[in-house]
Amino acid sequence: MSLEQQTTTSQTTAKVSSLARRIHGWSWQAFPIGMGTGAVYVTLSGVKSRSNLLLQVEHVFFFLNIVLFLLNTTTLTLQLFFFPRQSLRLIKDPVKGVFVPLAVLSFATILIGTINYAVLPGHISPNLIYHLFWVYVSLSLIVCFPMLMIWFNKPHDLATFTPAWAFLIFPLMLVGVIAFNVLRVIPPEEPRAIGILLVGYAFQGLGFFMTFFYICIYIIRIMMTGFLEGHQANGAFVAVGPPGFTALALLKLGDCARKTLPLHGLVTPTAGDVWYAVSVMSAVMLFGLAVFLFLFGILPYWFKLHKHLSEILGCWALTFPNVGFISVIRVLADIFDLPGFIVWHSIMVVFICITWAVLFFLTLMAFWRGKIFFANPEDVLKDAPTSKLQSLSMEADDEEKTLDGHSR
Repeated sequence: MSLEQQTTTSQTTAKVSSLARRIHGWSWQAFPIGMGTGAVYVTLSGVKSRSNLLLQVEHVFFFLNIVLFLLNTTTLTLQLFFFPRQSLRLIKDPVKGVFVPLAVLSFATILIGTINYAVLPGHISPNLIYHLFWVYVSLSLIVCFPMLMIWFNKPHDLATFTPAWAFLIFPLMLVGVIAFNVLRVIPPEEPRAIGILLVGYAFQGLGFFMTFFYICIYIIRIMMTGFLEGHQANGAFVAVGPPGFTALALLKLGDCARKTLPLHGLVTPTAGDVWYAVSVMSAVMLFGLAVFLFLFGILPYWFKLHKHLSEILGCWALTFPNVGFISVIRVLADIFDLPGFIVWHSIMVVFICITWAVLFFLTLMAFWRGKIFFANPEDVLKDAPTSKLQSLSMEADDEEKTLDGHSR
């Protein structure tokens, strides 16, 4: 590189602060970090013997998840203000755009944590959670449908398909999971419980069947090209989420139906028991599919993954999509009195915690080294409006004088 090129590059770098490069380089792919953090306390809450120490650990992860959520939303809001073209580009991007609905999913993990650590202990009224449930349903519809319209407005190559494209449906699919958690604090004799129950079933069916179509396409894709490679290898675990979370939702919603329907005299006197029995049978079948897809993703994973620190964000798919089937292990242990399943669940919880620790360390390392969330100075200058460049610039005049003196 010539001295003139070095001078130009140095001047460009000097004009853009590190903070501006961070804001410009932030993306919706940051939300899986919070979701992975939420996966830890959600799985820990299913442990059979929970000590006070374990409960404190769950609280730490819960508050850390809130901090990460606020950090992501604040940074992306600043990006929208300073770099609107970059924000629009991320939303319309065929790859990064599918991560936009994860903001709603991250809110879902906070909602579940609020029920566990604030409502059940009596710190927050269940009425607030009832209203937040409808806020979540509204956000799911507001975010998912526009993103689906944007994404389906362009053709996509089947040879590059990844199950991560199903993220566009995930918030709708998780309504059933949120519903049964809300029903834990809403008495079954209240009329509100019927609405939550039916909405939970309806959206869970919508979300699962739509994501099931994605799973079918995923199987066709690997028939054509073989197992997913590189950063796409992480997407194989996304396919575990729909059957796993749907099995969990069916088990819990079926239990709620068994308690709720007879109290309101709906359908038939035995409708609640029938719904529960059908839910258990369906959940066991979906659980088998989830375990198969998990093994289908984990066995070739190490050999197909590219070990690049810049691709660490995709590795967070190892955490939150697996929460569904891991939680189902614990529920089935209680339903069928299977002590071995309790041991299996404990082992999987340990694996989730270890995975989170490794990924969090590597993510911090990638962030520190500028491998993630760090835009090029040229991109920052190109996207920033002229009126806002001054607020993002450093003391460029002094740097230019110094560089000019060196060049002479």
